[in-house]
Amino acid sequence: MSTWETIVTIVGLAAITVLTRSFFLIPDREVPIPAWLREGLRYAPLAAMVAVVVPELVLVQGELIGTWRDARLFGAAAGGLWFWWRRGMLGTIVAGTATMLLLRFGLGW
Repeated sequence: MSTWETIVTIVGLAAITVLTRSFFLIPDREVPIPAWLREGLRYAPLAAMVAVVVPELVLVQGELIGTWRDARLFGAAAGGLWFWWRRGMLGTIVAGTATMLLLRFGLGW
């Protein structure tokens, strides 16, 4: 791409971003949302998290993992158990990461 094409692309993307994000700031009052949509939006963050995390856990180079000896699986299980037990986000991250690192560096998985 030439310099001008790059500049036009950046300015265009910035304009689209400002326009789409400003729709929430333009109305003077709250826009009514149907109850079914409001209920569905409660699960959007969880769905987004699952869509990002699950492929990282079960795929290697775009294919399903072929062995149970994968530190990511045990790290995810340890993090899930910690969250179920204590309901703390920091402990969940520490438990999952510590388990994964111990298996990777300790056992060479």
